[in-house]
Amino acid sequence: MTHRFHPLSGRSFEFVNRRKNWQSDRWQSDRVYFFDDAGELACLPVEWTDVVPEDPFVVVSAGRSPFRTADLLELAELIRELRPAAGPVPDDVRRITP
Repeated sequence: MTHRFHPLSGRSFEFVNRRKNWQSDRWQSDRVYFFDDAGELACLPVEWTDVVPEDPFVVVSAGRSPFRTADLLELAELIRELRPAAGPVPDDVRRITP
């Protein structure tokens, strides 16, 4: 476990499997399965483990940027999709357009 804020950070577990789980038609989750302390099968995002190399953006940014560009663009798209359901933008909210 390499995720520095996870309670299991720094611990090692018996690796079982790695696979992609489809959560919806647009999103998939790459997961690592392992046996926990109780012998139960558990899973975590592969990014929280040492199964894959560290994200190059994280290495180059050296912690200076908490968000990756691709993640921010995906968030902007999600907000754009959800925005019509919330109704019109109030007049006191300024719009910033590129």
